[in-house]
Amino acid sequence: MPNELLYQVALTLVPHIGDVHAKTLVTQYGSAAAVFRARRKELEYIDGIGAVRARSIREFNDFSRAEEEIRFMEKYHITPLFLTAEGYPKRLLNCYDSPAMLYYRGAASLNTSRILSIVGTRNYSEYGKTVTEKLIEDLQEENILIVSGLAFGIDTIAHRAALKSSLPTVGVLAHGLNRIYPMQNSSLARQMTEQGGLLTEFRSYTQPDKPNFPKRNRIVAGICDALIVIESGKKGGSLITAELGNSYNKDVFAIPGKVNELKSEGCNYLIRNNKAALITGAADIMDSMGWSEKKKPTVKKQRELFIELSPDEKIIVDILQQQQTILIDELYLKSGLSSSAVATALLMLEMQGVVNAMPGKMYKLS
Repeated sequence: MPNELLYQVALTLVPHIGDVHAKTLVTQYGSAAAVFRARRKELEYIDGIGAVRARSIREFNDFSRAEEEIRFMEKYHITPLFLTAEGYPKRLLNCYDSPAMLYYRGAASLNTSRILSIVGTRNYSEYGKTVTEKLIEDLQEENILIVSGLAFGIDTIAHRAALKSSLPTVGVLAHGLNRIYPMQNSSLARQMTEQGGLLTEFRSYTQPDKPNFPKRNRIVAGICDALIVIESGKKGGSLITAELGNSYNKDVFAIPGKVNELKSEGCNYLIRNNKAALITGAADIMDSMGWSEKKKPTVKKQRELFIELSPDEKIIVDILQQQQTILIDELYLKSGLSSSAVATALLMLEMQGVVNAMPGKMYKLS
């Protein structure tokens, strides 16, 4: 079994090994194949693995199921995205419980510079439909990937509006790629594979069972820069997704509704409890995310020539030149500086117009 992909799929099949365990093991050994070659005693001493999981790995022998999955992927042109793959969504890697393996059918990059997830109720009103369509129509010049869950209601409206506005759109599924659920969205899904894609963590022939939907929602929340809730009751998947977005340090937005409208109870709740920022349209999102700023490369180059940076400031600028945006926690790790030194350097760089502070404790060069 020389194929690393075989071991990657097999690792997701091992009993008692979840996504967090799989990531721990691959980080420790460098590859899925190396995990299966490891000695049982070695595995037992890895933090979070222990005797039961070590035994599961060593005794696993159902590689034929992994081979079947690979044949399915080849037949239907599905791209496997293991957590070490180049095309794996990098934003998801920052989420502690992100899937070890994803299955993707489509053309859109999952690491494009701007990604918005849109969620909402299945039982939408005309107001919700109009707001969703207008919001996406006003974003059509902004090169943004629209992500949703391909469910009835706001999800479907968001995907259709994205296609109409020539924006790439990706549907995250709660089942395998051998089917589309709901079936009525089959035609929509086919269009999306040409102008976006379909993404799932579930292997082929996995049914859309109830426990799969919260798992699907964490991908919707984790893959984006910002999450928008458009019409939601007080209970349901949209509020769960919003809570997940907050836990992942994403920017969460909500469209307000009438105080006596049941379909807007969830959005109003999020806004009232500071779990989502109130927006009324695309301009609010662009401004809040810092995406409406016009780039002035010549001014930037001139500024860099005349500003004298301290050693700490230079370290921060060098890191930011390698990445478009970065979380402050990542800056602490990569710079090797103390938190107070990073904070001081960032403040001075902001005052000099070299660095911009973004929502969600993110920073980027001006």
